Amino acid sequence: MKICIYGAGAIGGYLGAELALGGVEVTLIARGPHLEAMRANGLTLLIGGEKKVAQVNCTDNPAEAGPQDCVILTLKSHSVSAVVDKMAPLLGPGTAVVTAQNGIPWWYFFKLPGPWEGRHLESVDPGGRIRNTLGPERAIGCVVYPSCEIVEPGVVQHIDGKRFMLGEPDGSRSERIVALSEAFTQSGFKAPVRKKIRDDIWLKLWGNLSFNPVSVLTLATLEQITGEAATRRVIRDMMVEAEAVAAALGVKFTVDVETRIGWAADVGAHKTSMLQDLEKGRPMEIDALVAAVAEMGRLVSVPTPTIDVVLALVKLRARLAG
Repeated sequence: MKICIYGAGAIGGYLGAELALGGVEVTLIARGPHLEAMRANGLTLLIGGEKKVAQVNCTDNPAEAGPQDCVILTLKSHSVSAVVDKMAPLLGPGTAVVTAQNGIPWWYFFKLPGPWEGRHLESVDPGGRIRNTLGPERAIGCVVYPSCEIVEPGVVQHIDGKRFMLGEPDGSRSERIVALSEAFTQSGFKAPVRKKIRDDIWLKLWGNLSFNPVSVLTLATLEQITGEAATRRVIRDMMVEAEAVAAALGVKFTVDVETRIGWAADVGAHKTSMLQDLEKGRPMEIDALVAAVAEMGRLVSVPTPTIDVVLALVKLRARLAG
């Protein structure tokens, strides 16, 4: 199986290195000092007290890789539209595209039973550019749970987690998704094939859409946000609104709101990814994590007043930070 990781940062690097070490033919698309370091010295993984070095194919030119069985997008969702044309050399007739990203994916309404099948979200995919260029039939959903960081160019530190949940938009157990799950599993990951991947997407999103923007507005850790009654109430209100939107779209949550908040509180003095992006001057994932939920609320006629207020504030925060 030929797999290309497009956007080989922390998560993409971790995934690509372990797949390569597991015997999968992998190409990493990267750039800058990280790419040069991988070319010179391989990709180093730090896991606990162990150090692994994977000699991986890596390039900044997708044409060098050629058609793949699978392209895994580990870019942040707002970066995808700018690279879809560059992906063309990677796409053969049967190439799958895996969205290993946070938030609502661009293919969300593809093969979704009900009146919204075939819609696209402007907040995630303006004008349907990604959908129209890549084709939704290529899409495979993926919910990413590992936590990693690049500690220096060419070196990725694995912090926690091995689970990548996979699912076809129509819930089928297709030949391609079984093959992908097996490739992940033989490389040491937990990669179950899920029948309702949208439920899994929402369970992770539930926390991201609330804790991430509130952390940017307050500069607070998860421990601080959940420890203050007022901010905890804002988080809860956002999650209740999101739950109603998701329910209108047929999603079922396996836990209640307080349990999901408790999971975040248990993480402790941790800064969300969005707050880390703010502090490092990087674009924040506002659209796929927050704006998409507000847009979906309007689509299904479910009000999202708290989400709307927080969205307006965090958008202004992003503009002022830029």
